Amino acid sequence: MIAPIKSLSMNEVEQCVKSAGLPSFRTQQILSWLYQKNVSSYDQMTNVPKVAREQFKELYPLHTPSTVDKQVSVDGSRKYLLELHDGALIETVGLPSSDGRLTVCISSQSGCSMNCSFCATGKAGLTRSLDPGEFVDQIHIVQEDFENRVTNVVVMGQGEPFANYDNTLSALRIINHPKLLNIGARHITVSTCGLLKGIERFTQEPEQFTLAVSLHAARQEVRDEIMPRMSSQPLEKLKEVLAGYTEGTGRRFSFEYALMRDVNDTEKDLQALISYCRGMLCHVNLIPLNYIDDSPIKPVKRQVMDYWKAQLDNAGIACSIRASKGSDIAAACGQLAYKRR
Repeated sequence: MIAPIKSLSMNEVEQCVKSAGLPSFRTQQILSWLYQKNVSSYDQMTNVPKVAREQFKELYPLHTPSTVDKQVSVDGSRKYLLELHDGALIETVGLPSSDGRLTVCISSQSGCSMNCSFCATGKAGLTRSLDPGEFVDQIHIVQEDFENRVTNVVVMGQGEPFANYDNTLSALRIINHPKLLNIGARHITVSTCGLLKGIERFTQEPEQFTLAVSLHAARQEVRDEIMPRMSSQPLEKLKEVLAGYTEGTGRRFSFEYALMRDVNDTEKDLQALISYCRGMLCHVNLIPLNYIDDSPIKPVKRQVMDYWKAQLDNAGIACSIRASKGSDIAAACGQLAYKRR
């Protein structure tokens, strides 16, 4: 059966090497060419026997995405529109910091099926989930364009990572592998809308990857309104699962809360959030809502953001206001919609 090489996990590549009758050390060679040296052709794998290269070329095609558009923000962020081998489109964002760090916000799917009312990606629907190597390709494209090593990865672009769980974890392990991209697990964050089974599985993973949960409302009726696909995943059950995550891993997770005018920004919403977070080992990221074409939902004023932060601080809940980058090029949270200019 023909399968793109980048659709395979590291273990599956190992099985392919074994099936081809090659010695086991060829696995690391091939993985290194793919994910450390980022080659675009088997012909570049010069230390792999030609007969093996030809065999792999036929059975496991090697595809690389093309950059069809790039935009640069006034704050230095860069957004890339990438076309995959089958024509699917994704967007990726490079976020440089003044301290030398380079963060990449990568997509886990082309489009998204979650249909959150405040997010541009969900309005277009889901095209398909990404293969493990397609996650990694996004990092390489950003690294090469910035001519700088990526230090942090956030899976917060298009898609719901836990709706593509196996490929997401396969990709994270490639990114984290010391002989491949070698990015520390604690510098890799996965953001989910709160899929309960995904969080439960994530709790059992041995690596110390970081978890972020898109909460956006601590009142069930409000969350059901703005995140309709999550109505089957109730807040009380989410709280139970997250308590299990903390107990199982000993690690703190983050809540993401985008404040929306006259939607989730009332005093009642604030008190619900404080009550929901009490007793949990969590950090709240307050996010300024970013402009989305044709959306009636508007951001709150800065005074509201500051008030919420002060109240959360007073309640003893760790909190910060996220500095939103790239909004002028539609590269900020909730704005990714893979539009061609």
